[in-house]
Amino acid sequence: MNTSANAMVDFELFCDTQGSWVCRVAGGEPQVGVQVVRAFPLSAPDEAISIVGPDGHEAVFVARLDALDDARRAAVAQALSQREFSPVIQRIREVSSFGTPSTWQVDTDRGPTELVLKVEEDIRRLPGQRRLLITSAHGVVFDIPDRNRLDRTSRRFLERFL
Repeated sequence: MNTSANAMVDFELFCDTQGSWVCRVAGGEPQVGVQVVRAFPLSAPDEAISIVGPDGHEAVFVARLDALDDARRAAVAQALSQREFSPVIQRIREVSSFGTPSTWQVDTDRGPTELVLKVEEDIRRLPGQRRLLITSAHGVVFDIPDRNRLDRTSRRFLERFL
């Protein structure tokens, strides 16, 4: 059931006892195993969010996250956070070498960790921003929202790869 961006659809989103997300639209039958996805996760993370059924069809379209009531906004945000694991790098403590592959010791918003940078191209600059996305050898995408806000040592390590 596709919905227009202008109409607010009555829906319920919750996690069942098996850990699957369930969506019930306007009192209809619940759809188990839905996914909550952002259309523009980097440029407009709070806009154009879809709840997609297990069949791949959109069940609910949310034009703006802030248009939802508190309960629905919290459920959608929780589903998104479970789906999108992207630790934020706060500091680069050490880099094994200035060639690739290299092992980085970093502090993130989720604690200290190690990442392996396979090739320099795994550091992606977002156009018109100071934001960087670093994809580790294990496929985890690390976020640096503003590289200029890193401490001096971290910026020096990073500049060797940019």
